[in-house]
Amino acid sequence: MVALTLYLGVWQVQRLAWKTDLLAQIDRGEAAPPVPLSDHPAQFSRVIVSGTFRPEWALYGVEVRATSNGPALGGQLLRGLERDGSLPVMVDLGWVPEGAPPPDTEGPVTIEGYVRPSEKPIRFGAADDPAHRRFYALDPVAIGKSIGLNEVAPFTIVALGTAHPGRYPEPGTTLPRPVNNHLTYAATWFSMAAAGLVIFTIYARKVLRA
Repeated sequence: MVALTLYLGVWQVQRLAWKTDLLAQIDRGEAAPPVPLSDHPAQFSRVIVSGTFRPEWALYGVEVRATSNGPALGGQLLRGLERDGSLPVMVDLGWVPEGAPPPDTEGPVTIEGYVRPSEKPIRFGAADDPAHRRFYALDPVAIGKSIGLNEVAPFTIVALGTAHPGRYPEPGTTLPRPVNNHLTYAATWFSMAAAGLVIFTIYARKVLRA
């Protein structure tokens, strides 16, 4: 048990370093002005991209939000943005209630947002449903194929804007800030390791005296 709790404490220290670096990247991305999207952008950098949306769409994730009609289940609306001279890119336009039709978007558009890296499916999470274009892992390649795009950029652009009550999709307004509790977790595991060592020491002394 001491070895196990020590291992878990070290693992949380490693996670702390990773999360601290991730939050630093997000801070830098939010502070910097948006730049034209390149083929290899830094994750969480703010960018501007222009193109034309394909009519097909997909939903990612699941979230309940308050609406004018009460709490509603929904997800993030994703559409493929075709660009001249570059691979199409998946764009997360924001949250929509289940069953809400996507907005009509014709002609060239310009989107300001941030670069979000792709995700791997959670081993014991909900399974994606490509046939119905419903996804629970943000994998732009898989999502792109479900709407007829054989090649897409290996990242997603999350649109930023102003949310208006009753208007969908509701775009993001800031970059995400994941919770960083790894220092607390590490201290907990190391404390358990110390307690286990004390208990073992007391037990060993009693055995040796017997």
